[in-house]
Amino acid sequence: MTRRHHPATPRRLAALFCASACLLGLASPASALVARLDDSASPRAQVNGDFRNAQSMDGDFLVLPFGRIEYRLATAPYVGRRARIYYVIPAAVAGLRSPTGLQVQWRGNGAFSRGTGRPGDRVPVWNGIVQAPWMNETFDLTLRIDPRELRLPTGASLSFESIFEIETLP
Repeated sequence: MTRRHHPATPRRLAALFCASACLLGLASPASALVARLDDSASPRAQVNGDFRNAQSMDGDFLVLPFGRIEYRLATAPYVGRRARIYYVIPAAVAGLRSPTGLQVQWRGNGAFSRGTGRPGDRVPVWNGIVQAPWMNETFDLTLRIDPRELRLPTGASLSFESIFEIETLP
């Protein structure tokens, strides 16, 4: 059986292109736009765990109340849009052997919800319509640390900087 070859005519190419575009459109659902929120106006975004402030042990974990961190998030490009905001804990934390060695707990003091996460987690903290060009939030942070998972040089502190991401919704 021989196969007939059809010449590539402009009409045939246009039909093929159109069919391919339709299939690609079906394969990739309408996805939300995800972007990092600018928090450069925040007074202090870096978390530095000073173990002299450790209050207690909870089983095998050292509980380190960190206190309040103020965030000022630039949301001007998203005003009027439906969105979700996520608190993103960095996957790599210097001096930590494993993500299981650290749990970050926070309580929002405004519109953001409370939550917990480990290094590498992206946790939703807000959902709604962005109303203003700036969102201000304060988190009360507590770190739960497994000392067996730490490998810090003497006198060093555990340090990391979480970020916020916004996902605009259709």
